[in-house]
Amino acid sequence: MAAELFSTSLPHSEEVEVLDVKKSFIQLSKPEPTNEHGDERDAVQPFNSKDNNAEDRDSWQAAHPTLRERNALMFNNEQMADVHFVVGPPGETQTVPAHKYVLAVGSSVFGAMFYGDLAEGQSEIIIPDVEPAAFLILLKYMYSDEIELEADTVLATLYAAKKYIVPALAKACVTFLETSLEAKNACVLLSQSRLFEEPELTQRCWEVIDAQAELALRSEGFCEIDLPTLEIILQRETLNIREIVVFQAVLSWAAAECGRQGLTVTPRNQRTVLGKALYLVRIPSMTLQEFADGVAQSDVLTLKETHNVFLWFTATNKPRLEFPVVKRTGLVPQRCHRFQSSAYRSNQWRYRGRCDSIQFAVDRRIFIAGLGLYGSSGGKAEYSVKIELKRQGTVLAQNLTKFLSDGSSSTFPVWFEHPVQVEQDTFYTVSTVLDGNELSYFGQEGMTEVQCGKVTFQFQCSSDSTNGTGVQGGQIPELVFYC
Repeated sequence: MAAELFSTSLPHSEEVEVLDVKKSFIQLSKPEPTNEHGDERDAVQPFNSKDNNAEDRDSWQAAHPTLRERNALMFNNEQMADVHFVVGPPGETQTVPAHKYVLAVGSSVFGAMFYGDLAEGQSEIIIPDVEPAAFLILLKYMYSDEIELEADTVLATLYAAKKYIVPALAKACVTFLETSLEAKNACVLLSQSRLFEEPELTQRCWEVIDAQAELALRSEGFCEIDLPTLEIILQRETLNIREIVVFQAVLSWAAAECGRQGLTVTPRNQRTVLGKALYLVRIPSMTLQEFADGVAQSDVLTLKETHNVFLWFTATNKPRLEFPVVKRTGLVPQRCHRFQSSAYRSNQWRYRGRCDSIQFAVDRRIFIAGLGLYGSSGGKAEYSVKIELKRQGTVLAQNLTKFLSDGSSSTFPVWFEHPVQVEQDTFYTVSTVLDGNELSYFGQEGMTEVQCGKVTFQFQCSSDSTNGTGVQGGQIPELVFYC
């Protein structure tokens, strides 16, 4: 009936004209090659332009039965576009076609912009503070619910999602950042997480920075952070780091900041850009040798400050210092013990260059700092030991060192050079090869699952083990970790 009413309400000539207009409205033609800004508009084509069947072109909607599919075809498409965005800083802009209705139902910011009480009828909107790639990711999500994130654009995308209040995309960005978080980018992400007010991401960054402080502060990313973030890191009580490394990292940051401000890198300029942040370095907690060989020769401190610190180290009556004198507490290592008892026998446990190994997995991210090992059952003895951590055959860390046992059944810690990040729900392999007293204690009544604080460990036998260690008994009684 609706079709009959439409056809009888117009003269024949006008009907033809309306149909022609309707056809030209549905037909998707190539966009204009350039606009007044001189950039190309690469529109997505909802159908194959080489198809010569006009009827198929005019009914492209029928080929895409769901609303999501049809909306997705309109993404970055000139067809029916009623607004254009000029995105990016001057000289690097990209013009993006869009549809007000789609954007308004996906973002309250766009809703107010296009349909609010103060809405303006602009057909072109300039957005200089958002990267074009990030803006396209934002729009693609709003048109199709698809999220495609990449490491080099995720921060810019998070900014765009926050600006236009698209929480689902922002959450996806934060999750992506958490999974890619490691020591070399933790300080930069800490700075960004504070800027974007993402407390969960901030907490995850602190976990990495605390446990792997030396790696984090020696990274290139540390030199890119802003001064407030630098200050909040230097105030951190739980950093696992030697203070001389903190001082060296601060000098590297100051050199980079001189470059950003167009200043020559000199001790005086480094001190100037640091300002009060210099007094957050706990110089008196260093050893006298570290201070004499490093800080005292850097020329960053004044002669009076250098003199007073030397007196603080050596004099009975210590002068008052502007630097904090108490050493950082760092993190307290936790130990996962996998045996319920230990024993020794006259013919066990022997070491002849063979490998003791076990596999483990955890239910949350931790940082493996080292292993607890059994020592000699025949009195005081020294062992040379090689420890190793692998994931799917790839060596993540290893260390060749020594430890001294006292003849007791206690465990003796052996450390990796730096704590190693271990992800949840993945099996890792720890191995050790000892050389020393032939007979040592060994563990018994091993457990396949151990609850240690908030972390659940699971253990299974390793094919690398050639000296008898397994889940039920053997060496490697403890994993030492931070959480």
